[in-house]
Amino acid sequence: MTPFAIAGVQMHVGALHSNVEAMRHRIEILMARFPWTQMVLFSELAPYGPLDRFAQPVPNDAISQFQEDAKRFGIWLIPGSMFEKMPDGRIFNTSVVINPQGEIVSKYSKMFPFRPYEQGISAGTEFCVFDVPEVGRFGLSICYDIWFPETTRHLTSQGVEVLLHPVLTGTTDRDAELAIARATAAQFQCYVFDVNGLGAGGVGRSLVVDPAATVLHQSAGQEDMFPIEVDLDMVRRQRETGMKGLGQVLKSFRDRDAEFPVYDRASGADAYLHTLGPLQTPQQGSRAGVHTADPRSALSHDPAAPGAPDVNTIPIFKGRTGTD
Repeated sequence: MTPFAIAGVQMHVGALHSNVEAMRHRIEILMARFPWTQMVLFSELAPYGPLDRFAQPVPNDAISQFQEDAKRFGIWLIPGSMFEKMPDGRIFNTSVVINPQGEIVSKYSKMFPFRPYEQGISAGTEFCVFDVPEVGRFGLSICYDIWFPETTRHLTSQGVEVLLHPVLTGTTDRDAELAIARATAAQFQCYVFDVNGLGAGGVGRSLVVDPAATVLHQSAGQEDMFPIEVDLDMVRRQRETGMKGLGQVLKSFRDRDAEFPVYDRASGADAYLHTLGPLQTPQQGSRAGVHTADPRSALSHDPAAPGAPDVNTIPIFKGRTGTD
């Protein structure tokens, strides 16, 4: 058994003031109550809330304080994320990973800002994979990233065994996100720590899922600290023998016969996507999509769509049937 104790912190996040001292206070309480905790994860944008007007360079004074806390308590610390302002004016949603020596060992910027709502936030392009010595391999993604399985596919293909996933979800799609978190754990045979905030930081309902898609903990709508001991030997065994002795998903993907032309942007396989409207926020009384042509005819109605092939030459990929 390779045990490791990870604690999520679901806390109230204010939008108009710093939450840094409140976070540090909760670290102190957490470590007094659960001194066996080895890693602490906060929610997305916990330190300064969801307004990008509070963006600042990274690292900064707040991160320096978190580094002190990590060293003081001998813990790995991921203090949510914050808006990072670059010298050229771009703004990223960025998280750091701090080790028990108080060192920043990794930095990650959200790949999929929640567009069209998060206007003006730039997308990161680098993945975050880091090792905890004598324990295992961890990966970090932020909120909307998990809706794109390619992000977790890449991380787990690099050996990630625990997906750390800070979120800020205060919207009606939280149920869908919880379903995606469970599906991600099963699809990629990994633990998922999905930590949401409260108030301006979300509606709570944080979730911890094991590689068999079993919910180990789900918070409600109040503040919560939840240390969970994971067993990474279970991840390794399941990846070798399958979930409950059944699907060996990672190996099946490795040994696949199929290639996926949709990932080649020059292939034309994504032509239908170019017939969809622009990525923009719906307005009052919006009729967008009401009269949109269905996929069978959309391309013929918009042959000039970028990347669209001739409608008569679009490849339709069908699976095998018993009569093939």
